[in-house]
Formats: sequence, C-alpha cells, structure tokens
Amino acid sequence: MEDRLKVGVISSTHGIRGEVKVFPTTDDVRRFKKLKQIIMDTGKECCDLEIEGVKFFKNMVILKFKGIDNINDIEKYKGSSLYVTRENAVKLRKDEYFIADLLGMDVVDEKDSHLGTLKDVMETGANDVYVIGMDDGRELLLPAIRQCILHVDMQENVMKVHVLEGLLD
Repeated sequence: MEDRLKVGVISSTHGIRGEVKVFPTTDDVRRFKKLKQIIMDTGKECCDLEIEGVKFFKNMVILKFKGIDNINDIEKYKGSSLYVTRENAVKLRKDEYFIADLLGMDVVDEKDSHLGTLKDVMETGANDVYVIGMDDGRELLLPAIRQCILHVDMQENVMKVHVLEGLLD
C-alpha cells in the first residue's frame, strides 16, 4: 500500500497572489475544505505545503498556500501532483478502496483460476470499470458492481470476480 494518495494536479496559476487552479483526482472535491496540509511532488522533489485558502470554480479547486504570495513563486509548479498522507485521506466505507491499493492486485475467478492483474480503473458515470491484463495477453473490462466483484482481500492482494457471460468473447 502506498503511504501517499494523489488528490489533484496543479493545472495553472489563478490571479497574481500565488493561488493555483487544481484539477481534482479525488471523488469528493469538498475534501479540500478540510485539508490543512498537502504534499507537492514536482517530479524532482517533494515538499509539504500548508493550505491557507480553498475556493471552488467550475470543476476546479483554487488553492492558496501559506508563504506563497505571488504568481512568480508558484508558476514553476504547474503540472505538479498533490498528495495527502493516508492519515489525511478520506475515510472509506465498507467495500470501498483506494484505486492506488487495487492496482497490481491478482484477479481470480470463482474457481480460483488466475485471470490476470488489475492494471487500471476507468471512472465512468455509473460505476468504475476494472481493466484486467489477462495472462493470455488480452484485456478484460469488468464493471465494478456487486455481481462481478465477489471479494477483495487486501492482505492477500487478491480480487475474486465473476465474469459475466459475453465479456470474454
């Protein structure tokens, strides 16, 4: 399990006072209101930043960091990813998982036959779709619904699934 979870990416600056527009990569954008600290990863280094202000505009989050007060100080961080620690992550309900924890998980069918590995999660409007890289080289797109996802064992890193008729054709 990763100790950091991605919550957004800095897309551009906002105004001249050091604010940034953030494209959220979290299900709940309102979570930014509760955040006090965030980790920025520039690709070369990571630094902790204290959040001073949060606003919302269309599908973006506008953040102001403490100590960064003009556009020149923040402009170089465009494209940087923003993370939270697991302690600051949203509390999950039963049968909810962080995507980062599911990736790489072994996928087996009801008979415990190994199908492949979970490679990606596509987020759609209705439900997520799991992209499984199968052992034979094909990809299986499996809807993340109760009828298909039978059991997820985080300790063993295994997901047991039921493949609906026609999905493997």
